[in-house]
Amino acid sequence: MQVAVLGMGRMGKAVAVRVLGQGHEVRVWNRTPGRAGELLSAGAEEVETPSMAAGGADVVVTMLSDDDAVRAVVLGEGGVSDSLGDDAVLVDSSTVSPELGTELAARIGCFVSMPILGNPEAVRGGTALLLVGGDDEAVRRAQPVVSALGGRVLRYGRPEQAAAAKLTANLLLLDGLVALAEAFAVGTAGGLTEEQLRELLAESPLVAPALRNRFEAVLTGKLDSWWTTALGAKDASLALALRASEGDTLPLTTAALGVYRAVIAAGRGDDDIAAVRHRYLS
Repeated sequence: MQVAVLGMGRMGKAVAVRVLGQGHEVRVWNRTPGRAGELLSAGAEEVETPSMAAGGADVVVTMLSDDDAVRAVVLGEGGVSDSLGDDAVLVDSSTVSPELGTELAARIGCFVSMPILGNPEAVRGGTALLLVGGDDEAVRRAQPVVSALGGRVLRYGRPEQAAAAKLTANLLLLDGLVALAEAFAVGTAGGLTEEQLRELLAESPLVAPALRNRFEAVLTGKLDSWWTTALGAKDASLALALRASEGDTLPLTTAALGVYRAVIAAGRGDDDIAAVRHRYLS
């Protein structure tokens, strides 16, 4: 099967590596060329435009930064929609608004929303959680890629539900990291050392497994960025907008977003979301 993967950030690259490793032909595109060396060495093909990537592909996967990027790459001049075949399916794995999922489902003949929960290593290892939303025929066409990625699948009837599911899960981590940083700040203010904080909390049931993955990064500041603070703030903003559409606010998330924005303003927007520590810890 011919699969195109658009967006060569760490997650997009991980998707392409996994799919290529499962025996599919892979074509890649990135706004900035030259970031797919590992894939090209393994047999993938890099092309110059989204339209070229989509032409002749059975499945086109987009893994891009936000609504505007997806809309431009899919619907803009020289975009995916210019050359997507009648029998092909577009699979968007970006973290975007549910509204964009609704829009793409209306404008693309066969569309699936498939955000992914898990880091790039989980994607490469086939253990990530796939949130798959779309009608039965679209999901059937996307199934070879879903199967290639492996891992657990949660099925939703509509694309916008899958997008909302991703925001729901991300929000727990984003808010939780701020709480973890504040807990460390309290302990530090009380004279606890890093080692004492590890003894107290590292294996504590109070710290969720996803937070534990970034425990050391928040405690020590040794960051390995794959989900940036800027993207985290974007996701929190999307969650707030979704709740606002119901006429309500999220006070905790509003406060957490203020922390992420302060960290971005301090020049750490490209650092991992664990950089929230710098609001509290030196």
